[in-house]
Amino acid sequence: MRRRVADWRLRTRTLELGARTLVMGVVNITPDSFSDGGCYLAPDAALARCMQCLNEGADILDMGAESTRPGSHAGGADALSAGEEQARLLPVLEGILRARPDAVISVDTYKAATAQAALKAGAEIVNDVSGLTWDAEMARVCAELGAGLVLMHTRGLPDAWQKQSRLNGDELVAMVRDGLTASMDEAAKAGVAKEAIVLDPGYGFGKRFEENFALLERQGKLLDLGRPLLAGLSRKSFLGRALEGQYEGEVPMEARDRASVAAMTAAILNGASIVRVHAVRQAVEAARIADAICGPLISDP
Repeated sequence: MRRRVADWRLRTRTLELGARTLVMGVVNITPDSFSDGGCYLAPDAALARCMQCLNEGADILDMGAESTRPGSHAGGADALSAGEEQARLLPVLEGILRARPDAVISVDTYKAATAQAALKAGAEIVNDVSGLTWDAEMARVCAELGAGLVLMHTRGLPDAWQKQSRLNGDELVAMVRDGLTASMDEAAKAGVAKEAIVLDPGYGFGKRFEENFALLERQGKLLDLGRPLLAGLSRKSFLGRALEGQYEGEVPMEARDRASVAAMTAAILNGASIVRVHAVRQAVEAARIADAICGPLISDP
């Protein structure tokens, strides 16, 4: 699928999307993220992880300080406080910008207070997994500070995902399309420029295991919404489940990494302009091959 070339307007700069796939490296400054919880909670470890991502070719660093794994309290009354989230996040953000002032930093948060603090500290992008649905002030903050904004589709809160009804592929795409459209409308009402927005289908966020593959197959249909797509498939549990039977016991994380490269490549071939990954070097190399397959690109008029 040929992507359109489009500008993504960030807080202080503009990124060109579509000419090649951009790789967003994940930095989880958390004790409980599903694949690497506790690995980068200490500031020095998180800074080393940031440098590793950049040295391996990441175009963007995506820093998060609260886990939104299935079953977590994210978005609910028992969620991590904004103060604790910022205490984890800001020292690392400030440290990497001292070391690499040119780094493009995204903050993975749904809290407006954290987004505001991070943007004032030098972040360029807010990656809101709730698509503006968990904090009514988020759209205003992003508009006022001129942030690039990733709007992700989420179906409800993490602690309810296991109880949700199943959807067929067409129903799921319609739901994702409607949700992203509503998020874009909220952003527009607050004054967020359309050029500041990237859309994320939200793999694993309120989608049951097999539903994610149906969504990936149909992902290109979301390009009709008029903004570039970001795909975050890395290490998701539905990839591990697809590998069950290949290993004795639990599927190892390195197997999920290999599966992630396959899923990421499919996402690029289905129109994604940005991929969010844990294993950066492998993603950079696979993206180069996928980009070669995509062929000539079409520029927006």
